[in-house]
Amino acid sequence: MKMIMIVETSYGGIRHWSDADAPALAKHANNRKIWLNLRDGFPHPYTLENARAFLEMVGRQDPKTFFAIATQEEAIGAIGITPNMDVHRLTAEMGYWLAEPFWGKGIMTETVAKFTDFALEHFGLVRIYAEPYAYNAASCRVLEKAGFVLEGRLKNSVIKDGVITDQLLYAKVK
Repeated sequence: MKMIMIVETSYGGIRHWSDADAPALAKHANNRKIWLNLRDGFPHPYTLENARAFLEMVGRQDPKTFFAIATQEEAIGAIGITPNMDVHRLTAEMGYWLAEPFWGKGIMTETVAKFTDFALEHFGLVRIYAEPYAYNAASCRVLEKAGFVLEGRLKNSVIKDGVITDQLLYAKVK
């Protein structure tokens, strides 16, 4: 089944999730190296049941704000935004991950840049931000290459895998 890409890229694109993505999602998301860079709501180990529960949740989203990063063959990662509310309603936080076999190929930089442009327009936002852990140099490079600006360091703002660490605040403004 050919999936329609919402945003075309050199490797495939960004598209809506499908229930058929569960096996690929479980395969690629079940990676401790990915989990170490995400929030604890992203489980590890990541099972087929976790994938199905995520896809069910995404299926109920209205509007859809979480998307698959995909080749023509399969989903290889995820990207999405969480819109803020009240006085922050024109701002959204962005999160993403990519399957390890695809790291270091420029896929995430292209994805973040194109998705940010799409999200700013499609959701009527003026600002998108991301808060990578300070130790995640690869994600910081992706954001910088995609036009995000480092706005600051959030000291001792999170605990991940039992370690208190800083986050960096990056943003792109329309």
